[in-house]
Amino acid sequence: MQAIRVHVFGDPEVMILEEAPNLEPVDDEVLVRIQAIGVNPVETYVRSGVYRALPPLPYTPGSDAAGIDVRSGARVFVTESLSGTYAEYALCRPEHVHPLPDKLSYAQGAALGAPYATAFRALFQRGGARPGETVLVHGASGGVGLATVQFALAAGLSVVGTAGSEAGIELVAAQGSVRTVDHRRPDHLARALEQAGRPGFDVIVEMRADLNLGQDLAVLAPGGRVVVVGSRGQVDVNPRDLMNSDGAILGMLLPNASATDLDEAWRAVGIGLRDGSLRPVIGRELPLAEAPRGHRLLLERPALGKLVLVP
Repeated sequence: MQAIRVHVFGDPEVMILEEAPNLEPVDDEVLVRIQAIGVNPVETYVRSGVYRALPPLPYTPGSDAAGIDVRSGARVFVTESLSGTYAEYALCRPEHVHPLPDKLSYAQGAALGAPYATAFRALFQRGGARPGETVLVHGASGGVGLATVQFALAAGLSVVGTAGSEAGIELVAAQGSVRTVDHRRPDHLARALEQAGRPGFDVIVEMRADLNLGQDLAVLAPGGRVVVVGSRGQVDVNPRDLMNSDGAILGMLLPNASATDLDEAWRAVGIGLRDGSLRPVIGRELPLAEAPRGHRLLLERPALGKLVLVP
């Protein structure tokens, strides 16, 4: 089979499409023929060698995908893989393989894994968001951001979402009753508060803490919470801003979630897919061989939905 293999950590070009041995499931493992692969930011950190836990070399990247269960012929989406998903086939444990509704494309199925589990965990399990509260999704046009907006709207939250391009703003606005702000503007947080019609946000889901966390703390409502989903470096903060609101900064990494937390997240995803409140948005599809280009696009361009690879 064809698979992306990484033999040395480094720049995107270390990902090479090559012939790999065929996979043979043992015990209760599930073999999935991949039709689409979700590309996540964490995979760029692992590939570059800067993530906290690195796989032994060589390895095949990827955890999210959608395809066909070889044994049953069922359409499925995958949320973790034993062998890596940047390939024509992937081995998975049964608990990481979920039915893919007929109304979703394979590309949409590949967009469900990390983005929707991360969004649910950030908003509800870490942020404790409750109906009637006001949430700022700081970086709402990417896969996690759009998932967070959709979950928040379905839960009865008042939502403001930011994006860094006109296309991104339009994409966020298309999700429903969400107000939008261009975060390229230096006064975007003041504008976000105007849009919210409140002096502070109850929850801020933050995709780029290295850029925004210091300012986020100044726009928290009393008892407000900032949940840090992503960061690419260090940031200076004024603790007095946090003291003024009795606020909290909460970090999260999806691998830290317990099995119980993940079960809760996937139940919520299933409900949202059935009632139509969750609708994965695909921004770009690339051939599997262009995985290096995909990683560069993920880090260099404003996010517009989910980027997927197609074998």
